[in-house]
Amino acid sequence: MTTEYATGKPPGETVDAVVIGGGAAGLNGALMLARSRRSVTVVDGGTPRNAPAEGVHGLLGLDGISPAELLRAGREDVRRYGGRILSGEVTAAAPAAPSAGNDPRFTVTLAGGGVLHARRLLVATGLRDQLPDVPGLARHWGSGVVHCPYCHGWEVRDEPIGILAVGPASVHQALLFRQLTGDLVYFTHGTGLDEDTRARFAARAVRVVDTPVAEVESTGNGITGVRLADGRIVPRRVIAVATTMRARTDGITGLALPMEEPPHGMGRRFVTGPAGSTSVPGVWVAGNAADLFAQVGAAAAAGALAGAHINADLAAADTDAALASSRPGATVA
Repeated sequence: MTTEYATGKPPGETVDAVVIGGGAAGLNGALMLARSRRSVTVVDGGTPRNAPAEGVHGLLGLDGISPAELLRAGREDVRRYGGRILSGEVTAAAPAAPSAGNDPRFTVTLAGGGVLHARRLLVATGLRDQLPDVPGLARHWGSGVVHCPYCHGWEVRDEPIGILAVGPASVHQALLFRQLTGDLVYFTHGTGLDEDTRARFAARAVRVVDTPVAEVESTGNGITGVRLADGRIVPRRVIAVATTMRARTDGITGLALPMEEPPHGMGRRFVTGPAGSTSVPGVWVAGNAADLFAQVGAAAAAGALAGAHINADLAAADTDAALASSRPGATVA
């Protein structure tokens, strides 16, 4: 059983599926395919979105596991059933000439020059978080700077938390973080805030600061406060901010997958149908690349569902090919 390419070069045969992205969605999709006795190769660049986090939370039975350990265990699961894991970057992916019976084919080119050939693709590239351009903010991303109350909320409970507003989504974020602390400050940071919302915040003892934010102050022990444009410092230990989330498209633009922006300008994602299907025959998308707000468990579940549907699609194509070859006068493609 091949578990890794010792030479860093992929084999030349056409595999049933190539999975682009080896996070929770990609690995779970590959697991479903490998357990269905499909030949599957996962290509992963090794830069997961949650790498800065200390642990994965809200994942039943594995709450608190480190992101690195979760992925290590997931890779071993895929390998155990014959799936291959390839460390590398995809530089191009595009449809190729279909086989007989209009069975889709794809070529996937890797940074090292290797080329993979596949019948189906699962895109699980994840997303990138874009933070507001506030000095001192990015250096604490994943520790003192958080975005999700379900991912990190328990770990920052009862701390002095500041919400750095970026738009309407920040209002909802503030109400969720208010459940976790009694000391919450909402920095409007140039965004609008109507009187009804201000009244709702006041009813929940959320302090509103309209003065623009100049910088996030910190020491070697973490965030200490938020410095305003007028020089005042508001002591804080944690900053919560809604990031702009954009699906990773590096190397896969040749697939021409349609994309869309969700409401409130929160980012950009791939457009998918049932089980992650796309308008490009033979291509599925799963995880944060399609669902910007999915936690690890939801992303993994989406990958598993996409993997099952890919297998079903392949089974139908295999049956069509077998039927065609069994007819009198048929030639083998």
